This record gives sequence, C-alpha cells and structure tokens, in this order.
Amino acid sequence: MSFDFYIFQAFHNLANKSNFFDGLIVFLAGYLQYVLLALAIFLLLAKIKDWRHQLYIVSVFLLSAIISRGLITEIIRFFYHRLRPFLALNLTPLVKDFSGSFPSGHMTLYFALALTIFLISRKWTWFFVASVILMGLARIAAGVHWPSDIIGGILIAIISYFIVKKILPSNNKTAN
Repeated sequence: MSFDFYIFQAFHNLANKSNFFDGLIVFLAGYLQYVLLALAIFLLLAKIKDWRHQLYIVSVFLLSAIISRGLITEIIRFFYHRLRPFLALNLTPLVKDFSGSFPSGHMTLYFALALTIFLISRKWTWFFVASVILMGLARIAAGVHWPSDIIGGILIAIISYFIVKKILPSNNKTAN
C-alpha cells in the first residue's frame, strides 16, 4: 500500500464516528470556503482604502486563481485522471465531488487566496493558511481527496501566486 493510502486512511477514519465530527468535517470541507471568501472581501474593504491598491490585490488573486485553478489544474486533469478516494475504494463520502481528484481545485484556489491575504494583512495570512490546510485535511477525511491531491494543489497555488507577483507591476504597498 502507498504512503498516500495510509495517510488517507488515518484521516478518513475520523469520519462516520460521531455526528459532531461529521458535521465539522462537512463544514470545513464544504462551507468554510464561503466564510473565507466573505472574510477576504471584508478585510480588503476594511483595511485597504486606496482603490488602486484594492484593484492590485484583486488582480493578484484573480490571476493566481485563473492560472492555478483554471489553467494548470485543468491541463493536468485533461492528461491525468485520478479517481477520488471514495470512488477508488467504494466508500460513502461526507461531501460529493465527481471531477478529477488530482490536483485539488479547492487547494489551488483557496491557497492562492491565503497567499494574497498577505498583501492585506500579515496577521490574517496565518489564519487563512491554517484554515485552508484544515479545509484540505477535512476533504481527505470526507473521502474526496488523497493527501497528494492536497499537496499538489498547494504547490500549484504557490507557483502561480509567485508567477503573478513577478509579472504584475507592484504598487509597493506593504501589509501590516
């Protein structure tokens, strides 16, 4: 058995043990994303008053998301189709998702968001990074991703973010 399988089993064994933990897994895997988006918009509007800097931050996020989720993830999935764990192992997932498993689209999108938060607030960046990692672990526990899907998504987001930061002209504003 593979390293991926053992890690998956460790996290998926948390599922279907209690209603509380199943509810927590479902929230983290399926609904935390909406909380993070709303919080990111609030932070952008509350902390950044200059509309040009707001536009720069939104541009960094959108371009990072397009490159990571819209391009790289879809190109990989076009050439490499990996079954989700619940399909490969004939399990009942806590959340449903039927597209390809590798890389995790959630991780490519939301880790790009977490990195972009650094342009707004360094303090909040750690909260976002931790939240997105929890989201990824919950998606493993829910049965919809292998651990390498999560790691692959994070790496793609990091690469995409730094590509965008390299090509977009910086407005030299720093986060606090």
